[in-house]
Amino acid sequence: MRSKPITKEIKIKKHTYKLEIYPSLVSWEIFPYDYKAALYAFSNKNKINNIIQEQYIYEPKKNKK
Repeated sequence: MRSKPITKEIKIKKHTYKLEIYPSLVSWEIFPYDYKAALYAFSNKNKINNIIQEQYIYEPKKNKK
């Protein structure tokens, strides 16, 4: 199992964040690069959680035909 976190730089609505994914804990955390990004993250916590979970944490569902 991997013990070091996976780090990625992501952009959400013109704001840049550092995303750290902890695979051993099945958890993640974001760190804003500036004050405006921190305010946006604080105001839109649920929206950012959904975006990160859909795009970076979980694999997309494959459609069965």
